[in-house]
Amino acid sequence: MYIAITFLIAFIALLLVFWGGKVLLGGTWFLGFLRGTIGLVLLAGALLIVLVAMDVYSYRNLGNEHSVGTVSFERLGDQHFMVKLADEDGLAREFELHGDQWQLDARMLKWKGALARWGIEPAYRLDRLSGRYLTLQDERNKERSVYALAESGNVVDVWSTLRDLGGRLPLVDAVYGSATFLPMQDGAVYEVRISHTGLLAKPLNQQAQAALNDWQ
Repeated sequence: MYIAITFLIAFIALLLVFWGGKVLLGGTWFLGFLRGTIGLVLLAGALLIVLVAMDVYSYRNLGNEHSVGTVSFERLGDQHFMVKLADEDGLAREFELHGDQWQLDARMLKWKGALARWGIEPAYRLDRLSGRYLTLQDERNKERSVYALAESGNVVDVWSTLRDLGGRLPLVDAVYGSATFLPMQDGAVYEVRISHTGLLAKPLNQQAQAALNDWQ
């Protein structure tokens, strides 16, 4: 669905490029300043739409609740862990987290009104992996770790723009979904699932379950 939306946006951008070029190059330059201004505005609009399409393309379609990956831990030292994040496509990345607990965050786009009635599902993109200490003193004084998971090269950030608008657009909302902070433990493995309400992490092995029981 989101690939189709991206191609639709790109098609609109091509139309704007065509119309902009036609205005700039076609006919005589009667009222040239006005003609040139309209043409440049259309070309700028096409560029903006392309940048929006590039950002939207980085999101995944969210239908029913499903797994987005697993998170496993290897202790490197006191309150220091190597974390392996393997996503639903099998791509694995490793991060060093400091602290006692971990959290995974995601950005979500939720459609409203006519788009929701047409059956267009929400979209999501994993956004951030972070560690946290249990005590306020450690949180203030010890090394903290936060990693951005999304691509940062896009010039236009659709989600942040929607958040700044505060839900005033009639067709789409930007929502932040976070898994609850859970304990880090050597050998622990968690599965992270996503639904329309956000992220949910659950233990997959005995080490993770034991850490969760001790924490609760």
